[in-house]
Amino acid sequence: MHKERAKERIRELRVAINRYREAYHVRDESLISDEALDSLKKELFDLEQQFPDLITTDSPTQRVGGAPLEEFKKVRHETPMISLNDAFSEEDVRAWFTRLENFLDNKVPPTFYCEPKIDGLAIELVYEDGVFMQGSTRGDGMVGEDVTQNLKTVDAIPLRLKAENEKIRIPKRLVVRGEVFLTKKDFARINAEQEKKGLKAYANPRNVAAGSVRQLDSKIMASRKLDSYQYGIVTELGQKTHAEEHELLKSWGFKTNPDTKEVRSLEEVFAYREMIGKKREKLPYEIDGVVIIVNSNADFVAGGVTGKAPRGAIAFKFGAKETTTIVESIKVQIGRTGVLTPLANLRPVRVGGVTISHATLHNEDEIKRLGLKIGDTVIVSRAGDVIPKIIKVLPELRTGKEKAFHFPSKCPFDGSPLARDGVLIHCSNSSCGARQRESLYHFVSRGAFNIEGLGPKIIDRFIDESLIADGADIFDVKKGDIEVLERFGEKSAENIISEIEAKKHITLPKFIFALGILHVGEETAIALSGVISKPTIKPKDVFEYFSHVTLDDLQKIKDIGPRVSESIFQWFHNNKNERLMEKLDRAGIKIASYPASPAGGQLPVTAGKLSGATFVLTGTLASLSREEAKEKIRALGGDVSETVSTKTNYVVVGNEPGSKAEKAKRLGVQILNEEQFLKIIK
Repeated sequence: MHKERAKERIRELRVAINRYREAYHVRDESLISDEALDSLKKELFDLEQQFPDLITTDSPTQRVGGAPLEEFKKVRHETPMISLNDAFSEEDVRAWFTRLENFLDNKVPPTFYCEPKIDGLAIELVYEDGVFMQGSTRGDGMVGEDVTQNLKTVDAIPLRLKAENEKIRIPKRLVVRGEVFLTKKDFARINAEQEKKGLKAYANPRNVAAGSVRQLDSKIMASRKLDSYQYGIVTELGQKTHAEEHELLKSWGFKTNPDTKEVRSLEEVFAYREMIGKKREKLPYEIDGVVIIVNSNADFVAGGVTGKAPRGAIAFKFGAKETTTIVESIKVQIGRTGVLTPLANLRPVRVGGVTISHATLHNEDEIKRLGLKIGDTVIVSRAGDVIPKIIKVLPELRTGKEKAFHFPSKCPFDGSPLARDGVLIHCSNSSCGARQRESLYHFVSRGAFNIEGLGPKIIDRFIDESLIADGADIFDVKKGDIEVLERFGEKSAENIISEIEAKKHITLPKFIFALGILHVGEETAIALSGVISKPTIKPKDVFEYFSHVTLDDLQKIKDIGPRVSESIFQWFHNNKNERLMEKLDRAGIKIASYPASPAGGQLPVTAGKLSGATFVLTGTLASLSREEAKEKIRALGGDVSETVSTKTNYVVVGNEPGSKAEKAKRLGVQILNEEQFLKIIK
């Protein structure tokens, strides 16, 4: 980035960050998520590191928090309560340690103290002769707010210290620092009380903790039942390491985090972060990363401060589920059913541990709702098994060079007129080339024929070489047709043909889903399959059956309404589709009207032991794919849904679950881990 553009971007970021921070620290209002704010601060920090002469004393990177509230007495800290710079990757951490080593002329032993970074409120506690005298918030780092009476209601904060070890005296004056926070359990309790009162639920535990500490009435604070850990000693007592400070704190009766650890290399730091990440969901409190601090207090002090952050410590954040980036362009794609979907091309950014460069915008109405323009800075979200999406535009970061996006008036692929179906806009030409291509991608995908190894690039090559024009042609491709193509050899041709041949046997629900009928997803395909009682059936017989089913009859099928039934009716009254079914028949496609067993045999759908039970799957299972899990549930008579509701019986949770697991907890739906689920489907 050129310096002039960097200067302009730095100014935009500073204005926006100051606005968000004031709302967050002074008024306890979250205008954007902590993760999104972290992303903006990281972008500003990186730009200022690249152009250090652009750093000014009023930059958000040079301060800690907002001004203290006027209602509380102000407290000046003995030493500044400084915050930490953030790292988001191992490379960031290595770069941090290299900068520290260079500053101290490579005299830093790689010994660190690691702690979970609790998402709470930083506090300072003052004790005189072992008695708690004053508690304050961070405030602006130099001056905080006196919240002593409120902090006295926190059971984890001792009102009088005890000397468990006779050799360790309690100093006459002691200043310590820590964190006050709300546990997940109490956060759920408070929100349940809010709902009973008809009040709005709180957004996150951190906001509740901050708001509670700043209540003028300490009874409100007491009712919230906050918790606290102490992690540092300001008073100089001759302590040589940060680990020693934790031991001193414990000896005097302070509550310290049991998940802290002293490590002796960066590799051990990374292993610690991975370990904490795995147990993150099971921790009783929210965290957003781990704190890494040089264990030697002498090295920590020698490192000093850069801006308003210490050189000797850093916050190693988890992969953000939300972050900020810039929309560089918007293009329109055409799906398998002819629906046009706008797609945002993003400046590449890591979200949830994955680098993304695209996000769906769903439809024209969504772009209008967001007020999105090309060139906008946006917040992108990716949670669990949810695909990346833009959830908010930050118009205050506009430069005036952004451009409005105009949806095309004609199909951008073949020029055909566009038709609107509710919020959906689709190409009116059923033979649109792009639509056909997407239809073929869908035909071979998981959930349909699931022809592994036949991805979009190979499908495109087969189309370009005129080997295929529809799904039926795939089953007529021969080994010799493939191995003569450039970059395809005999072995790869054999593998593709073998896989295609193996997938000629398919269940009826997957077959119907593979056809790509507008509005017909996996669940609707299952519902349609239920009306055919034959154990096996040919493709042309499927067409024959549904071509004689009336619209009224279709609407009598469970969960099929007027719009879906109209789409199904039209598909089975199209001569082109009839010819496709005849070609599939000649290609030797065999259809079973019930799911296939894992061993390849057939299992009839009967009133199994899961009959009447509805399951929702979220996250990744280790022992079987999501499709296999769905088939096992259905084979035992159960239903699978994509959404959690009060009618859901079980939510099966794998690795990295999405928001469905949290919704299940709120609704009281039974949650099964993978081991419990496998026992049920045995």
